[in-house]
Amino acid sequence: MTTSAIDDDLEALEARAYDTFGKGELTPAAQLFGELIERQPDAIHLHYMKGLAHKYLGEWSQSLHHNLRAIALKGEFEESLAWNAAIAATGLGDWEEARRQWKRCGIRIPEGTGPIESDFGLASIRLNPWHGGETVWARRIDPVRARLLNVPLPESGHRLFDIVLHDGAPTGRRHTGDGDRTVPVFNALDTLAESEYRTFVAFVRCGSPEDLDELTEATLPGIGYVEDWTRSVVHYCLRCSYGTPHDHDTESSAEGWASERSVGIGAQGKAAVVRLLDGWKSRALGRRVDGIEVPRHERPERTQGHTWWRGRDADEDERADGES
Repeated sequence: MTTSAIDDDLEALEARAYDTFGKGELTPAAQLFGELIERQPDAIHLHYMKGLAHKYLGEWSQSLHHNLRAIALKGEFEESLAWNAAIAATGLGDWEEARRQWKRCGIRIPEGTGPIESDFGLASIRLNPWHGGETVWARRIDPVRARLLNVPLPESGHRLFDIVLHDGAPTGRRHTGDGDRTVPVFNALDTLAESEYRTFVAFVRCGSPEDLDELTEATLPGIGYVEDWTRSVVHYCLRCSYGTPHDHDTESSAEGWASERSVGIGAQGKAAVVRLLDGWKSRALGRRVDGIEVPRHERPERTQGHTWWRGRDADEDERADGES
């Protein structure tokens, strides 16, 4: 084969690799970039792209290897390579490498040798962005790790206080509850530590917002957080989805209050949930508990064929078609 024919062949293969990646077909894209690297082992951009494909596949060892190879070949600092290497190292729990790359990026992190534990601010995290993409509030504890502060919907397979690995580049902005500021929205890439707080769904009735406030603000041992899903999740009737018999509440107060409420509770066990609800119900007339569900769901598997890592418009950054 002539030099010209070889060049044309490589150009066609590279175009195919980029096209495959652009369609969100990450596994074949990673394979194609691997074929290209076998023929051009010192091509920085090919190692970068293979590392990127493995990042979105959650394959941290391969991602770190190719990002570090790109860094070595580059010879000078390039922020995107360092960030992706740090993300992959964090996914692996290679704290020495992660800390090295964050410092190269000029990010101030606490001294030490293990996991980074600091406060990098509030963020909105899109869970399972390849499958629906519920967004929840979270507190960032390092540049790409965050602890979930909402009770996620059971279908997400996540739990209150899970620690997730998120991408480095935000995909949008979201207003905080007070509306005074916006925070970045990041795609979750992996779960690094699963919380002991399981998700329970309670269906209750009460006559006023004050009744419900008492429940959502209550604290007990074993209870992490209580959230009014009727307000924060509006895209379907949770009672119907879990098969709890009821008539849809058509009676509202003059202020528009609906007495039927679906409540998400992050708790260590059902006994704590029962104690919480029994105590709340006993303290005022008109309060009722219609049922407690303990739904179990696995996290949705990663799907391919769409570029979920690309940013969305700000008006799409609302939790499960609602507001939380």
